Amino acid sequence: MIEDEPAIAGAVAARLESEGFEVATAHDGIEGVELSRRLRPDVVILDLMLPGLDGLEVCRRIQADRPVPVLMLTARDSENDLLVGLGVGADDYMTKPFSPRELVARVRALLRRAERSGRGEHDVLRAGDVKLDHSTRRVEVGDSEVHLTPMEFDLLARLASRPGVVFTREQLLGQVWGYEDGLGARTVDSHVGALRRKIGSARLRTVHGVGYAFNASPRGGGSPSEASP
Repeated sequence: MIEDEPAIAGAVAARLESEGFEVATAHDGIEGVELSRRLRPDVVILDLMLPGLDGLEVCRRIQADRPVPVLMLTARDSENDLLVGLGVGADDYMTKPFSPRELVARVRALLRRAERSGRGEHDVLRAGDVKLDHSTRRVEVGDSEVHLTPMEFDLLARLASRPGVVFTREQLLGQVWGYEDGLGARTVDSHVGALRRKIGSARLRTVHGVGYAFNASPRGGGSPSEASP
C-alpha cells in the first residue's frame, strides 16, 4: 500500500491484516516504487496524491516493471483524473472516504481476476475489424495495434465475445472484475470511456439505463481519433 496519510494507511493495513493479508506500506511515491520492485506484491493499493512522485507516475513505473493489479485511491472525483489513472494501468479506483469492507472486497476480486488471467487463453477473437489475441494480450483495430491495459483488454474481450448483446453493468462487474453486489458501478463507465478513446467510440454502444454492447459494424469505422466519452 502506497499512502501518505498515516491514519488511512494504518487503518487500511489493520483491516487487511485482520482478513489474512500480508501488508507492506510506503508513504511516498519513490519509496512505493522501490518497495514494489523489491517485494513484487500481488496487489498494489495506490493513493493518487503523493509526495515525491504522484500516483500516476508511480503507477506507470510499477506497471513498466511488471504487470500487477492496482487499486487507486483518490480524494478527487474528476472524470479526467480517473481516466488518466485507468489509462496508465490502474485496474480500479475508489474515492475517499471509502468503506473498508468494500476495499477488502475489491482487493479479493482483483486477486481472483489476476488468477484467472494467469491461466491464459490461446484463442484469437475476431469481431468486425477488431482482433484480440489472448495468448499475447495484443489487440488490433483494422491494421493498427492498440495498447490496452490488462483490465481494458478483459473488458473488450467480454463485450466482443458476443457482438450486439447488451451486458448490464452488474454483469460486467461480476464477469470482468469479479465483484459481487454491484460494487463499483461507476468503474465500468470509466473503463468504457477510456476504452472508447483507444478503439473508437462507435464500437461500444451505450444502452441507457441498461449497460453496453460491442458494435462489430460501426458507421464510418469508428476510428480512435473519433472517440468521445
